[in-house]
Amino acid sequence: VMEANMIIRGAVIGDLDGINNIYNEAVQNSTATFDTVEKTYEERLTWFKKRDERFVVLVAEINGEIAGWASLNQYSDRKAYDMTCENSLYVNVKFRRQGVGQKLLEASITAAKKNKFHSILSRITKENSVSLVMHERAGFFRVGTMIEVGEKFGKMLDVELMQKII
Repeated sequence: VMEANMIIRGAVIGDLDGINNIYNEAVQNSTATFDTVEKTYEERLTWFKKRDERFVVLVAEINGEIAGWASLNQYSDRKAYDMTCENSLYVNVKFRRQGVGQKLLEASITAAKKNKFHSILSRITKENSVSLVMHERAGFFRVGTMIEVGEKFGKMLDVELMQKII
C-alpha cells in the first residue's frame, strides 16, 4: 500500500463497525487478544464513549476502508499510574505487512507525548514476533516475560511486557 493512500486520524462513531470487525477477527483467529468472545457493536460503542481526549482511538484508513486501529488505554485506575498508558493495535488481515501497524504505532506514540504520558506499556504474546519487532523498532524495550498467563486455542501463552519511556 502506498503511504499516500493511508490517512491516520482520530476514530469516529462511524468507524466502530470497521474497528470491531478487525478486533473480532483477532478474537477468533489470533493470540493478539486474550478475549475469547467477540465484542458486540453495543459493547464497542460503550467502550468508545468512555474515551476522552487523553485515551485516544486512532484509525488507519485506506481508500475509505479501516485498515487498522490503535488506542491508548488506562493502565490502572490508581492515581499514581496516571502518567502511564497501555497501547493496543490491530491491523485488518488484508492490510498486514504493509506498514499500517508501524504508522499507527508512531501516531500512538505522538498522541501519548501530546497527552503528557511518561510511559507506554504493551503486552504482546511471545509468539507475535511481528508485533514484538515493530515495538522494538519504535523504541520499546522488553521489561520481562509473564510465563503462561493466558490460555487460548488449547495452549498456555507467555506474554512479553514492553515499555517505552517518552
